[in-house]
Amino acid sequence: MYNRLRDMREDRDLNQTALAKLLGVHQTTYSNYELGKLSLTAEVLITLANYYGTSVDYLLGLTDETKPYPKSGK
Repeated sequence: MYNRLRDMREDRDLNQTALAKLLGVHQTTYSNYELGKLSLTAEVLITLANYYGTSVDYLLGLTDETKPYPKSGK
């Protein structure tokens, strides 16, 4: 999972500071997410999935399908 976070960030030529700002955390906190030293909260996972246009399952490594799921009509 953590490699996937780094790879997605690097594929978009983003630095950790940019993602940290998006999430409202310090760069060191974001670095610790990528290194697996800190667990990601549901809120962080959802924010990243929405930002990257993918699913939380993809970020977590539960699927290799990058396309997000359709939104629920509820």
